[in-house]
Amino acid sequence: MEQPDLKSEHLIESEVALRKLFPRQHPLAVQKCQDYLDKHAKDFIERSPFLCIGTHSDGRADVSPRGDPVGFVKVLNDKTIAIPDRPGNNRLDTLVNILSNPAVGLLFMVPGFDDTMRVNGTAKVTRDPEILELMSVKDRVPNVAIIVSVTEVFIHCAKAFRRSKLWDSDQHQDRSEMPSIAQIILEQTAGLPEDPSEMAKIDAEIEDEYKKTLY
Repeated sequence: MEQPDLKSEHLIESEVALRKLFPRQHPLAVQKCQDYLDKHAKDFIERSPFLCIGTHSDGRADVSPRGDPVGFVKVLNDKTIAIPDRPGNNRLDTLVNILSNPAVGLLFMVPGFDDTMRVNGTAKVTRDPEILELMSVKDRVPNVAIIVSVTEVFIHCAKAFRRSKLWDSDQHQDRSEMPSIAQIILEQTAGLPEDPSEMAKIDAEIEDEYKKTLY
């Protein structure tokens, strides 16, 4: 696939050039940033069942979803939160990135809220049993936890969620209109099995694994 022809005269290559294209920031957009978790930030985080965590290392950026029952992220104090690491695909992209570059960015979401909460900071990976026990679900503790030291926190406006109508059930799409995750991966790699019943068996095995290995 050919790369698009991006004409150099149209590229934005400095912050000065970029800011000339946009109105000046509203004072509230500047003032809203804090370096600690106040009562509103804590309340938002404690209501959230889902976040995305962004990491980067060696020129490689990554973003990963994290989800659990409401309140799964534990606020340890005004400057520190703990995020459980649940069983996944064992790529460990997020954890490996943190080991070499601790800078992280978090986006917290609450179903039904069009606002989001952004938290930036530095992270460490811990196996402290006292912290892990705080995040036990069904008598299972996570193998490790991500501890984030907060450097910046602010609430993010609702425009993106209102444009996308993310929580509007009328906008929900039928997942069956696309192949299953197993079908997509097999088609991208080893190829689909010739027998359709074999594909159905693989899909059923993945669903069964979800039920058994969420925690």
